[in-house]
Amino acid sequence: MAEEHKRRVHYSGKYPRHFNEKYKEHNPEKYADQIEHVISKGNTPAGMHIPIMVDEILDVLKIRPGMRGCDCTLGYGGHTRKMLECLEGQGHMDATDVDPIESEKTKKRLADAGFGEEILTIHRMNFRDVDQIRPEGGFDFLLADLGVSSMQIDDPSRGFSYKTKGPLDMRLDPTSGVPAADRLRELTEDEIAGMLIENSDEPFAEEIAKEITNTYRKGGDIRETTDLAEIVAAALKKVSSKKLPKEEYEDTVRKSCARTFQALRIDVNSEFEVIYTFLDKLPDVLAAGGRAAILTFHSGEDRLVKKAFREGKKRGIYSEISEEVIRPGREECFRNPRAHSTKLRYCVKALDGPESDSGI
Repeated sequence: MAEEHKRRVHYSGKYPRHFNEKYKEHNPEKYADQIEHVISKGNTPAGMHIPIMVDEILDVLKIRPGMRGCDCTLGYGGHTRKMLECLEGQGHMDATDVDPIESEKTKKRLADAGFGEEILTIHRMNFRDVDQIRPEGGFDFLLADLGVSSMQIDDPSRGFSYKTKGPLDMRLDPTSGVPAADRLRELTEDEIAGMLIENSDEPFAEEIAKEITNTYRKGGDIRETTDLAEIVAAALKKVSSKKLPKEEYEDTVRKSCARTFQALRIDVNSEFEVIYTFLDKLPDVLAAGGRAAILTFHSGEDRLVKKAFREGKKRGIYSEISEEVIRPGREECFRNPRAHSTKLRYCVKALDGPESDSGI
């Protein structure tokens, strides 16, 4: 029986506005000119992720043919592909990702580009368990990009963004764990405020936490992204006359929405706990002289990485670390605004020294 023909989604106006209407952006191989046009305007094409600081990462990892490496956060596969190209068909890479939806797409995308299982093995697992795939002798190079991929943020069905209406989910692996809507209802007012402060340094944490719990007390619910965004706006409106000049209100609401969604996403996915575990295991998965690069996107993540690297060097585990963060250049930030907050740090495992059992 012939497969039923499905009509392409049509949209009103000259340009598509919604995620599922942007069929050209979802097909970069077919519409390369369209993709470049979108990127040149400083936007990220729908369903795509632009790898950040590629040149800087390759510079610190110093990949050579024959090495064994790992991309701990596969995502769209942009970084992975560049590292594979450095191997020139010699050596092997492993990659991990918890997202069953995007990892399958990326596996096919890389295989179609000539990077099949003979040189790349993809594991659907959290990178905190990277020690389970450690090769004999350890990895010569390793990358961990701690940001959420653009295709996850932009897809309304995943619930990561306050800008589009969708279910308040936020799970990186939608097949396990508790959705953000359910998690939020579990927390007390003090716990919500603490989460907002610890995970995103939200200055109006107490006001937002109070508005959220008041919503539940009055019989309301918070099931969609727009529900939570409206509550943040309402919370700030009550304090705007006291603390916020009228002309700053809208910009403050936007920033508080972004921080609130970030804090809740970190909590839902236990992201800080994952980073702690990963950093503790990192020395043992690297080969002697092995190099690791880590990209962070907010101050909480960067503090953890900086502390771990400095402690590791002090104990003789690392022979070299980045004393200062490396940031993307101005041109990259223009072409990819999501690169603005990126910080890169790296470490090099000592050729000989104490084994790391724990405590970093």
